[in-house]
Amino acid sequence: MDSQIYGLFLFILLFTSSAAAALSSNPHPTPKHKTPSSSQPPTNNSTPVNSNSVLVALLDSHYTELAEFVEKALLLQTLEAAVTRHNITIFAPKNEALERDLDPEFKRFLLEPGNIKSLQSLLLFHIFPTRLASHQLDGILPHECKTLFNDEHVNPLDMPKVVRPDDVVRPDGVIHGIERLLIPRSVQEDFNRRRNLRSISAVFPESSPVVDPRTNRLKKAAPVPAGSPPVLPIYDAMAPGPSLAPAPAPGPGGPHGHFDGESQVKDFIQTLLHYGGYNELADILVNLTSLATEMGKLVSEGYVLTVLAPNDEAMAKLTTDQLSEPGAPEQIMYYHLIPEYQTEESMYNAVRRFGKVSYDTLRVPFKVVAEEADGSVKFGEGDAVAYLFDPDIYTDGRISVQGIDGVIFPVDVPSTPVTKAAPVAKAVAPQRRGKLMEVTCGVLWAIGQDSRLTACH
Repeated sequence: MDSQIYGLFLFILLFTSSAAAALSSNPHPTPKHKTPSSSQPPTNNSTPVNSNSVLVALLDSHYTELAEFVEKALLLQTLEAAVTRHNITIFAPKNEALERDLDPEFKRFLLEPGNIKSLQSLLLFHIFPTRLASHQLDGILPHECKTLFNDEHVNPLDMPKVVRPDDVVRPDGVIHGIERLLIPRSVQEDFNRRRNLRSISAVFPESSPVVDPRTNRLKKAAPVPAGSPPVLPIYDAMAPGPSLAPAPAPGPGGPHGHFDGESQVKDFIQTLLHYGGYNELADILVNLTSLATEMGKLVSEGYVLTVLAPNDEAMAKLTTDQLSEPGAPEQIMYYHLIPEYQTEESMYNAVRRFGKVSYDTLRVPFKVVAEEADGSVKFGEGDAVAYLFDPDIYTDGRISVQGIDGVIFPVDVPSTPVTKAAPVAKAVAPQRRGKLMEVTCGVLWAIGQDSRLTACH
């Protein structure tokens, strides 16, 4: 009996020691279904890009137009972060597709400062977050066409022809040259909406209530048809002048508030600064005067404006005497604001057809005269003339900015000199004696008695 108990005790002791040895060799067993590779890789956005990266190759390649678009869209940091995570494939349009084949109006839309989101979406639509070699492009599947633009997919049927496969090959990516641009549907819709002026259609002002003095009740204002111009002329909606306090704000585009003219004025001033060469004009509109605010109020009320913008070289020629008088900067700028929407094409066609065209300005009652000269449009008369130098710097359907190379001044209407009539000298007729006196004196002289009457001497 004692031998059985001793054998059982020895068995328990051996089992306990073997289990303790197993636990000491592997204290934290790793489950088979969870491997270290399944954890998320650490993201490190601060990792510098290698000089042999596909991004560096893109900026130094012959795809200069695409590289310029990437820099203007401020996408380098985003693409650097993408390269550190995975390989990428760039479908780069050839330069001709972005220079000559692209619609100029669409290119101008992409490069406007306010449309940087559309430009970024367009460029990210050309970049795939995976490596696709040339031999994989023929049988590419729809799920393999995912782009960096919100993980949207490109329809393989819409893929343009690859004209330069494997043009640039680097360890972290590859660049294929394609014959045309890929345009996502969202960017196309934004462009169509901007071109049709749906997103910036102004809400025209509503007339204020009028009280009938006879009945002391409100008169019903006549309904304004949709699409009609504002009721008041633009001169009545302007501020009273630089010497007086600014006019009260007419309201942000009516009660619905569908249009913000101040943002449009801000966009065109930013465009002037990015365009270069028009900093003096922007400084006058914003800092020296309150014209930018006034223009924003006018555009909010549904009016349209064409700005003849003198460049910095023209503004530097202004003398101190021309700017020292009170209200001189405002008067100069008012003469460069036309209350119409004119583009370079419309003005050139008008002067070609009619010879000379007079445009109203906000400096009443002066008009600016335009005529055709050397294939361009010349503004002004006399010595103060300017030529259309940078056409269509900014056009959005409400505000048009046309760059000119001079500051124009109105020709003063010569006042008709008033000729004063020479005073007429009154001819005083010598006093004549009466007939009766002459006869009487004659009779007295005949008889020798004329000395008695003193009137006869």
